[in-house]
Amino acid sequence: MSVTSDTRAPLRRPDRFFIDGEWAAPSSGAMIDVIEPATEELFFQVAEAREADISAAVAAARRAFDSGPWPRMTHEERAGYLRAIAAAIGRRAEDASQIWPRESGILYAAARAGIGGIPKTYEFYADLASDYPFETPREPVAGGKFGLLVREAVGVVGAVIPWNAPMALTAHKLAPALLAGCTVVLKCSPEAPGAGYLMAEIAEEVGLPAGVLNVVTADREVSELLVRDPRVDKIAFTGSTAAGRRIASLCGERIARFTLELGGKSAAVILDDMDLGRAAEVLSSAECRLTGQVCASLTRIVVTRKRHDELVEALSSTFSQVQVGDPFDDSTQMGPLAMRRQRDRVEGYIAKGIEEGAVLATGGGRPKHLDRGFFVEPTVFANVDNSSTIAREEIFGPVLTVIPAEDEEDAVAIANDTIYGLNASVFTNDVDRARHVARQLRSGTVGHNAFRMELSIGFGGFKQSGIGREGGREGLLPYLESKTVILEDVPTEYRTK
Repeated sequence: MSVTSDTRAPLRRPDRFFIDGEWAAPSSGAMIDVIEPATEELFFQVAEAREADISAAVAAARRAFDSGPWPRMTHEERAGYLRAIAAAIGRRAEDASQIWPRESGILYAAARAGIGGIPKTYEFYADLASDYPFETPREPVAGGKFGLLVREAVGVVGAVIPWNAPMALTAHKLAPALLAGCTVVLKCSPEAPGAGYLMAEIAEEVGLPAGVLNVVTADREVSELLVRDPRVDKIAFTGSTAAGRRIASLCGERIARFTLELGGKSAAVILDDMDLGRAAEVLSSAECRLTGQVCASLTRIVVTRKRHDELVEALSSTFSQVQVGDPFDDSTQMGPLAMRRQRDRVEGYIAKGIEEGAVLATGGGRPKHLDRGFFVEPTVFANVDNSSTIAREEIFGPVLTVIPAEDEEDAVAIANDTIYGLNASVFTNDVDRARHVARQLRSGTVGHNAFRMELSIGFGGFKQSGIGREGGREGLLPYLESKTVILEDVPTEYRTK
């Protein structure tokens, strides 16, 4: 049985931008083609922002923050809008679930499940309005009678969203920013702008005040204008480490705030007591999600040399049996890569792996039964040297590299021998060993016997995998500035507490 995909994007005004609460005509006639990765056909077109459009969006957000009602509302009042947004996303869940596979290649079933959880993010931050310590009494010791530690909105936020999971990644920026009282310019990826436009329609539907959310789509060169603009107080970015370095350098020039959720080359450390068949099933299944186009993917599989061949055989068996095809067919287990250049990138890394001497255990080509679409075969490399290109660089596709280690200590050293530190996992039947090894891994998240991303607690990277955290209570902090207030007497509100 197959789910029928809609033939048109369920969006009202992709030819315009959402600026200052209105659907604004673009400053030029430039349009961006959004290509469906499974068919290589045009899905829809969206307006392409130029300098004037970015400037107008920033100006609207600045006005809304400096003189609009949004930052002057109570947190509870803003929470009401977050709850309305959550409900509206629920009503548009099918639209979002149609768009995501046709932009990024994710399976429809996975999209439907993922979109179904997104309202909870907005509801979580709405709930924080009642118990988060936005204002906390502190006893001064250098003069004054009463002190307050106040956490206020950072200001205008430029949220730069990637193409792989735009609806979810928008939620983890927009929800805490709105609760804090920030105003936002949402810059959509040209490959996957649909989620941004859905959010603009929802903002209009729920009556979000003008300028609080502004939505534009632009490529990298024009997007830099958002990062450079002195009217923007903070940049929240998810994307590649290379782009993150550029953003950090530009923000550094003007001391702008920023959070960066960047790339990864995450290790799965397989200890000797682990059932390798089970490990192979878990790793193969996890890498099918979004065709490996996940920053936290466990793509470096580190196992002791004596068990290397057994694990390679198990991975080759499970990964080669993955059904690749139409994301809307419920028999499909892995869809296409998001775009042609992404397939070219993955194929280039596969060729590089072979050239540098890694053993191609399975895959490496294009599925023979598919004559169109940006598909690649699930691929496993064996006997990979941790200094090789395919072990060092983020491939962002369904390519697993199995790296032999001498023992557990060496496996941990190999896992940590990377510029990245976003995710990891320890595979063992002994929970105490798992905890012991997890504490040695230099990574923002460490799972046990599984691929894990726990945004309800906090997600982000060590080293060049990013700065700051998204999700949970930790994810609100980057949208707040701390202010110290020292008073000569106790305010009336606190005299009764």
